[in-house]
Amino acid sequence: MPKWCKMLTALALLPLCAGSAQALWRVLALCGGADTVWVPVAAGAGCWAAVYLLLPKPMWIYVFGHELTHALWVWLFGGRVKEFKAGSDGGHVVASKTNFLITLAPYFFPLYAVLVVGVFACGNWIWNWHPYRTHFHLLLGAAYAFHLTLTMHVLKTQQTDITSQGYLFSAVVIFLGNLGVLLLGVPLLLPTVGVWTALGWCMDCTGAVLRQLARGW
Repeated sequence: MPKWCKMLTALALLPLCAGSAQALWRVLALCGGADTVWVPVAAGAGCWAAVYLLLPKPMWIYVFGHELTHALWVWLFGGRVKEFKAGSDGGHVVASKTNFLITLAPYFFPLYAVLVVGVFACGNWIWNWHPYRTHFHLLLGAAYAFHLTLTMHVLKTQQTDITSQGYLFSAVVIFLGNLGVLLLGVPLLLPTVGVWTALGWCMDCTGAVLRQLARGW
């Protein structure tokens, strides 16, 4: 797809960005669980923030996860990974196919946070880890903060993943991808609001934004 088409697509998706943000705010406002969820999540994020600010950044861990995310999304779309390289100074994946989601996935898919969820879900199913859910939320907060901080860190330098797709299109996809992860993840973490309810709010809020824009015209 030509970059000018991607730019028009990005502009068309801006109301969805606004609607998704409003829906996420509604979900967060109604979820509750401050004592058992949000306090440990914030504590985990704070612990990682201290590491990020005071200690050398573990870039090789981030780069490995970044390239592995590319590879996982290649497999998700039925492609084949021909070459994989990751190190503290950078890495790359050579694959049999690519698309904008494969290219931009590491910027919106928090691989290590997903792994934390997967490990805890398996452990809870086998060994009943429910009493350790506070520790899980602590690790989840640290893992998601790891994703956000180091993603913003690498975006300070020019990334071929971004330039190949265009800045506006990449920004919209990354923004929507991160909001989508939260709109799906938060209701699963705190089932006060269901996933389908959250998605329905997203569509309703987007519709409201479009109606406001129509009245403005």
